[in-house]
Amino acid sequence: MEGFVSGLNGILWSTPVIYTLLGVGLLFSILTRFLQVRHIKDMIMLMFQGKSSEAGVSSFQALSIALSGRVGTGNIAGVATAIAFGGPGAVFWMWAIAFIGAASAFVESTLAQIYKVKHDGQYRGGPAFYIEKGIGWKWFAVLFALAAVLAMAILMPGVQSNSIAVGVENAFGIHPAITGAGIVILLGFIIFGGVKRIANAAQLIVPFMALGYILLSVIIIIMNITELPAVISLIFRSAFGLDSAFGGIIGMAISWGVKRGIYSNEAGQGTGAHPAAAAEVSHPAKQGLVQAFSVYIDTLFVCSATAFMILFTGMYNTQAEDGSFIVQNLEGVKEGPAYTQAAIDSVIPGFGAGFVAIALFFFAFTTIMAYYYIAETNITYLTRQGNKFAILALKIVIMATSFYGAVKESELAWALGDAGLGIMVWLNVIAILILAKPALIALKDYERQKKQGLDPVFNPKALGIKNADYWESEHKHADERIS
Repeated sequence: MEGFVSGLNGILWSTPVIYTLLGVGLLFSILTRFLQVRHIKDMIMLMFQGKSSEAGVSSFQALSIALSGRVGTGNIAGVATAIAFGGPGAVFWMWAIAFIGAASAFVESTLAQIYKVKHDGQYRGGPAFYIEKGIGWKWFAVLFALAAVLAMAILMPGVQSNSIAVGVENAFGIHPAITGAGIVILLGFIIFGGVKRIANAAQLIVPFMALGYILLSVIIIIMNITELPAVISLIFRSAFGLDSAFGGIIGMAISWGVKRGIYSNEAGQGTGAHPAAAAEVSHPAKQGLVQAFSVYIDTLFVCSATAFMILFTGMYNTQAEDGSFIVQNLEGVKEGPAYTQAAIDSVIPGFGAGFVAIALFFFAFTTIMAYYYIAETNITYLTRQGNKFAILALKIVIMATSFYGAVKESELAWALGDAGLGIMVWLNVIAILILAKPALIALKDYERQKKQGLDPVFNPKALGIKNADYWESEHKHADERIS
């Protein structure tokens, strides 16, 4: 099993694949004229506009659900692993994929809004929906939906629950099986409450956990402020092979930085597109911009917080490709959350293990919650009627895989997670490359209306965008109300 998964990851995350993902993000950045810089003010303003409705959630709630998925164990364990195998330079490549990935996040989230549907009184959308409606490849849409259910319900929850269990055991000595049972009970309470309960939980937990974590990192940076020039220099020199110690692993720095960056911020993966479709907005580009900013929050803020805590305190090891150590400051310590725990403990003795365990719980648990929402959306697409038996089976499966991940070895959990992510990324990247035009048209339309001093509204027929059935219906109803 482990050999097969490792071989699959070798293909899904090979060097040509890594550079292709960087290239796609750069292409969308150029085509959108680097909207991630031009529209940063709009991104922030739009986060707090729009209200939830019976059918949809607010922009902030949609952002919170997306961040639930993005801000997870990758922000703590993933960053540490990237430094362990790619060196400090991996941090730069995480930043790079976040910056250019924001454009990919805009494209996929705008497409999700354009081609969303109203099902059982709720908005639904995502890659499967825009592949079928935008490209017309139903077989490909079904393939993505199946891959998404496989990844979100079976392959990836174990990574999150495993990190929670490891952190709790290290900090409090609680057996992973007990932690796993607690995760299952709490998860069941939330997912059996429906999308609204998921949205409400996300908007309450996500801002609190992210701000608290970033605040602690700022304290540690201030306490080690004299290290700032050296750490920034080390990150950039290592990223481009200019550091004498880390120069030989520049390929690993790029590979691990991009892989863990995408795992964390999910830009181009298609996951963030699902909650984007649920938002109640007047124009698809609005939520596209909000979702683009979520990539910044995840990687430039939260991932950087972890990286700086580890690098400022020197609490990390880095291995060469042959298994020897380039840096070994933590002898006998396994790569992952323990690096962050050691970093905090070195500044605030006795505080690190408990704090990281609690942070991991909030980060990873909300990610499992988001995985369920994404899997449910794709089950709804596959069954059309939102088959109650299929939805119930999904709830049982994701609770079971979350428990299994908590008691399983972390190496297999991460390998399965990487495989699930890789499959989704590739199916979605192909789709958004083919279907980018409607998202680019929507962006130009949004910008045109903003220049006219209007609050942008979307009329797909006027823009020549076909099969945007929900928006066509809305525009028709608006015309009827006016007449």
